[in-house]
Amino acid sequence: MENNIEIEQNYVSQLLSLGFSSKEVSVYAALLSLGKGTVTEITRKAGINRTTGYDILNSLLDKKLISVSGKEPKQEYVAESPERIVLYLESQQTAAEKRLNEAKGLVPQLKTLHNIQQRPKIRFYEGEDGLKEVYEDTLTSSEDLRSLAQVDQAETTLKGYFPKYYQRRAGKGINIRAIFPDSPGARHLKKKDISEHRESLIIPTNEFSLKPEINVYDNKVMIASWSERLGIIIESQEIANALKQLFELAWAEAKRLDANIIQKESSK
Repeated sequence: MENNIEIEQNYVSQLLSLGFSSKEVSVYAALLSLGKGTVTEITRKAGINRTTGYDILNSLLDKKLISVSGKEPKQEYVAESPERIVLYLESQQTAAEKRLNEAKGLVPQLKTLHNIQQRPKIRFYEGEDGLKEVYEDTLTSSEDLRSLAQVDQAETTLKGYFPKYYQRRAGKGINIRAIFPDSPGARHLKKKDISEHRESLIIPTNEFSLKPEINVYDNKVMIASWSERLGIIIESQEIANALKQLFELAWAEAKRLDANIIQKESSK
């Protein structure tokens, strides 16, 4: 008796692991034991209600694990050879391989759609409020800002905005590396580098105007055109990465130019 229980527990767990539901296993096991039977006989032995029994028997019919003969109310179900389980799983495997091959063929088409969705997003902001909006977006950065900017024109356009912006940026722990053309405003900012979490370099104005302003952070490029009162945010990891690399080249040269300015002033 104990041996039979152990055998039953073993095949039940194995059938469940093969993807059959617990009710399918109960009905199938009941029918195997009976050999054949009506819905009433099968559901009574399986311990499920009659309505559910019909659904499960139809499922097993679809899998060709059982067959049916006669008509209601004398309709009887018969358990087919257990070898049908192997045939059913082989058919499932064949169908799965077919779907897999179809999916592989579909991937290039889906990639095309995916690439469309990944195209850069470009947003435009106009007027002084628009310029403030693009600057506010830089406060969402998760990394240091990289900036090429002309200080005096920015502060003239958005009067009173930047002192508080610098404080809020520093308060969020967002550092910035900035390259500024030489001007009174740029020199004034450089004196506040430490308190405003900034590292700035000053370059000759007669060689570089840096218009419009460009800020690069995360996967974004922010452009502020002060003369046109226009702000632009481009979201593209590829474009942002390219400009970050260009900034590093510019930063290396700006260090040399900044050092030349300091050297000239100290030799006067």
